[in-house]
Parts: sequence; structure tokens; C-alpha cells
Amino acid sequence: MISLQANDFELFDVAVQYAQDRAQLDARWKALQREAHPDRFAAEGAAAQRIAMQWSVRINEAYQRLKDPLKRAAYLCELQGAPVQAENNTAMPAAFLMQQMEWRESLEDTDSAQGLEALADQVSAEQRRVQHELARLLDEAKDPAQAVGQVRALMFIERFTQEVNAKLDRLT
Repeated sequence: MISLQANDFELFDVAVQYAQDRAQLDARWKALQREAHPDRFAAEGAAAQRIAMQWSVRINEAYQRLKDPLKRAAYLCELQGAPVQAENNTAMPAAFLMQQMEWRESLEDTDSAQGLEALADQVSAEQRRVQHELARLLDEAKDPAQAVGQVRALMFIERFTQEVNAKLDRLT
């Protein structure tokens, strides 16, 4: 049996890399949950059920990290000795900061659903570009230190996407 201290990739028996097959993760999560479900240990008593519950929680935590591209990238950087530390390190390239300012201005100035959808499309394209760059940096270049900046960019993009969607919801 694998240890509770195993990393998420070991627990799910998948390659330690950014690129992951979501269907494979989903299937593995279901299989692990079946194995660790506390009801399977009812006849073995309370202690066995508690351990099964710990396993169930650990499996769910790992699944939440592995299935989310942002969380997975941050986790990989941390595993490879380059923690993101977003709360302490907010340095970003000037070009990205300029893009953020332009997006913010567009968000403030746009009061039409069509305009907001166009902004959302722009942001979504940048999100895909950053995810592709994360895959390159983490899986091909093996450069977690460089990937940290892209993780921070993706954090901003995801927050900004939520703001765009919230404004869009208010308009529709």
C-alpha cells in the first residue's frame, strides 16, 4: 500500500509532469475512492474506518490539485524546489503588467455583453498560451524556477476571468 505521505503523482500512479489526461485522473480517483471508502471497513471497526477516512480525504486533496492546471503547476514547482510564494513575490514582467492594466481598463469601460465576451475570449486565449508555456517549462525544459512566473500569471488570469464573468452575469 502506498504511503499517505506519497506525493499526488505517486498516489495517482501518473507521471510527474504538468500534462495530464483528465479522463485518466478521473478514473484513478474513482478507483482509489472505491478502495478507501470507509464503508468497506465497517466490519473492521472504528480505527480502520478512521484510517479509511484519512485516505479518502488525502485522495480528494490530491485529485483537486492534479485536475486543476493552476494548482498542478504550483504543486509541481513546489515539488521541484521552486515554491510559487505568490503572497511574497509579486514580481511580473513589464509586458504582462501592461496587459493587465489594459484588461482592467477594458473591464471598467465595457458595459456590453458583446464587449465583455470579446474580452473574455482574449483572456481565455492568453490563459491557453500560459498553460502551454507551463507545459513547455515544466515537462520539456524542466525549469520550475521559470515556471513560477507563469504560475503567478495564471493566478492573475483566473482571478480576472472571474471578475469578467461576474460583470457579464450582472449584465445578462
